[in-house]
Parts: sequence; C-alpha cells; structure tokens
Amino acid sequence: MARADAPVLTPHLLRGWPLPVPDDSADKHARGTVLVVGGAASTPGAVLLAGLAALRVGAGRLQVATVPETAVALAVALPEAMVVGRDDLGSCDLDGVDAVVVGPGLFDPAPVLAGLLPRLDGRPAVIDALALTALDRPVPRSVLTPNAGELRALAGDGEDHELALRAADKYTAAVATHGWVAAPDGRLWRDEAGSVGLGTSGSGDVLAGAVGGLLARGAEPEQAACWGQYLHVSAGDRLVATHGRVGFLARELLDELPRALLALTA
Repeated sequence: MARADAPVLTPHLLRGWPLPVPDDSADKHARGTVLVVGGAASTPGAVLLAGLAALRVGAGRLQVATVPETAVALAVALPEAMVVGRDDLGSCDLDGVDAVVVGPGLFDPAPVLAGLLPRLDGRPAVIDALALTALDRPVPRSVLTPNAGELRALAGDGEDHELALRAADKYTAAVATHGWVAAPDGRLWRDEAGSVGLGTSGSGDVLAGAVGGLLARGAEPEQAACWGQYLHVSAGDRLVATHGRVGFLARELLDELPRALLALTA
C-alpha cells in the first residue's frame, strides 16, 4: 500500500473495529493471561511497565518470567502477578498463557527466543526491544514493536512506512512503530497523533505490554497493533495537557491507558 493511501488511525476507525468484549459474568481467565518474559539485574522496571500496561488495557491475568536476581522484588512490586525467576527464560511454562510479551529489559535474547518461539503453538506474541535484534524467523500471529533503530536493523534503509511493510512481510507479523502500523498482507495505517514526550525511557515497554494485553483479550495481531498504538499515543496526549510536551514519565502512561480506552468504548 502506498503511504498516501494508508488510512489514519482515528477514534472513528477504531470504533468501527471493536475489540472483543468479555461478558460481565466472565472471570479473569476469560479476559486472557499475559506472560511477560524479560528483565535483567539492572532493568526490572521494563518488565513491570509492560506487565502493568497489559492489565491496564483489560487482560485478566499477568505472569512474569524474569531473572532470579529480581524476581522477589518484582513480585512485591507487582502483587497482581505471578512472578517466576529462572536462569533459562526460554523454557518458561506456557501452560494457560494466551499471549506472550518477550523482550522488555532483556539483555541476552537469542537463547530466550530460540527456546520460546518454537513452543508458542499458535499463541500470539509481542517481540520488543533487544529481542528484535535476535529475531531470525517468521513469527505468525504476532506483533513487532521496534523503535526507529530497531526497525532499520530488521528491514534495512528506507522510509519508515516502507520498512514497516518490509518487516511485516519478512517476519509474517504485524509491525507497530512510530507513526505506522503494518500488516503482513500489505495493509498499512498511519498514526498522526502523539508528541515528542513519548520518546522517553520505558515508553516502548508500555506499548509492548498494551499490545500484549489486547492480544490476550482475543484481538487479532493487526487490531491489537492499531489499538495499542493509538492508546499509547492517546495516553501521551492526555499527559501533555497536564505536564507539557516533555517531562512526563512512562509510568504515568499506565493510568491514562484505561481512560483512553474508555473514551473509545463508552
């Protein structure tokens, strides 16, 4: 699809593409279980941000697999989650998991992906951060969330929308990157909102977690990518109104996610 032909992500477009809605009698299992795999001794916050973002967009259950050094601290900081510390993150248990987010805060992604991706068995996944640099195979029914540098590592040189489409085709996955969402079948969406304030530490972890939460709820990868991208940007726009264009924190995006979601679904 040509850049000029790409539809813009707007509230009208998203309301016409509604997310799966659980029945009021549904329990937490019906809303989906997210597993976040990542972290390192110096980056436990990335896992925390991604996990909370998944819950903030409506996922019912959160599990975390991280390095042993930070597992106890994360379990205390995330009382809503089941947290497991293990040396071999690629062999973490997937039983009962509806969607996986792999990459936030992860420093040695190659063995994790090698152990994890062959066992997804049709589950959707979000591949984020350094995990993108170790991606060596297609990941159908999944979403890649690269920043500008990671996008070029995945797809080479060119304009961002061209690279997003190239990466989506190469990896058979949806791609959500700054300003664009691409699908492996060639569909493309533009995101014209947002501000420079989203370029802050931890912001990408929030995006990855939000997309993972929507996947766990039952959204298809392209839908989760579009909705997650828009909710992330909308949360930032809401903070601009109170904090200015720069200076808000990634953790502050978390409280705005359900408000942005409510504005689209009420």
